[in-house]
Amino acid sequence: MSELMIGAVLLVALFALLSAGLWIALTLIMVGMLGMALLGNDAFGLNYAVATWGAVSDWSLAALPLFIWMGEILFRTRLARNLFEGLTPWLANLPGRMLHMNILSCGIFAAVSGSSAATAATIGRMTLPELKRAGYDDKMALGTLAGSGTLGLLIPPSIILIVYGVAAEVSIARLFIAGALPGLMLVGLFMGFTMLWALRHPEGVPGESQRYSWGARFKALIGLLPLAALVLFVLGSIYGGLVTPTEAAALGVLGALLLAGLSGELSWQNFKDSLMGAVKTSCMILFILAGAAFLTLAMGFIGLPSLLASEIGAMGLSPLLLLACLTLLFVLLGCFLDGISVVLLTTSVVLPMVQQAGIDPLWFGIYLVLVVEMSQITPPVGFNLFVIQDLTGRDLLYIAKAALPFFLLLLLACVLITIWPGIVTALPASMA
Repeated sequence: MSELMIGAVLLVALFALLSAGLWIALTLIMVGMLGMALLGNDAFGLNYAVATWGAVSDWSLAALPLFIWMGEILFRTRLARNLFEGLTPWLANLPGRMLHMNILSCGIFAAVSGSSAATAATIGRMTLPELKRAGYDDKMALGTLAGSGTLGLLIPPSIILIVYGVAAEVSIARLFIAGALPGLMLVGLFMGFTMLWALRHPEGVPGESQRYSWGARFKALIGLLPLAALVLFVLGSIYGGLVTPTEAAALGVLGALLLAGLSGELSWQNFKDSLMGAVKTSCMILFILAGAAFLTLAMGFIGLPSLLASEIGAMGLSPLLLLACLTLLFVLLGCFLDGISVVLLTTSVVLPMVQQAGIDPLWFGIYLVLVVEMSQITPPVGFNLFVIQDLTGRDLLYIAKAALPFFLLLLLACVLITIWPGIVTALPASMA
């Protein structure tokens, strides 16, 4: 069989196993075994051991469970209440008023969570009942939450940026800082769209704006100061070159434990729950990472990555056309896979093409995360859609329709960083 024919068989097997509901990690391992079998290579055990040990033993991955644990600890404190109370006076006079609560709360929580699903779940539990009780437009409330929940993938510290950095051998610290400005840009785009929508649909924003004095506004921010200090400390220490991302993650966990203890909510049960939540999530990601490493090794034996890179190189696609094709590919894969799996499954194949086209791998990592964010609100396997469906009981397609404007805003963000790549590269270039 030719390389392309083997590739076609593996692609069919991949989607067939995923459609059957098999675990993603097991699917990747089985497809890798099938590829090696078609080549006549039956040394599955040895190759699996070599590939997976190399993939999961990278020291850079130590930051992954630590950042996840930090988010799990803060998830179980009064963070949600402090966010709501601290932001309310500042949003009362903006068009859209409390709809911005979803956007800003997700942006702030993303800076301590690193997980899209955790961001959407935490903020949704807090804001959706309040917005419904106040009579805000249901579809817009769901849309702002679904779209803004994706910020957990981009605003540092981001779990998916750690995974990409390890897979693509790009500095995780530089990736973290590169995601800051695009993340703030997305917050601005989401808030701008929400204000325009509110001006055109005043019936969806009930009640009169309440007047707050400047004293009341600044007083409300006091509850956010500990969280803001933790975020600035973690990111500032990385940006200043004082610590590595792994060390910053360890300090972040200590800071989260301290905040939880000072708030009086660090019980033994909360500690155990946060630790087990971090262990489960980390094991799931590492299992997928191991499966993707084995599949990557199998594809290397087949020669698919180099074949695809050479074929696309021979087509003479411009960098812009290549990015357009890759955007379609990633969104399609995102309809069936979670974001981390998309990154792990495609990085080894796509990165040679990207480098051959002269595209900076650092910039491409942020672009890839933006496209993966789009896939998080794309049915049928948009993880944020599942989270919100679980919170509300709403139909999946109804939530997807509500999130469509924010999908288009994410697409606009991809266009903006392509036109002005400095949005991504300016901060990393100035790092210590």
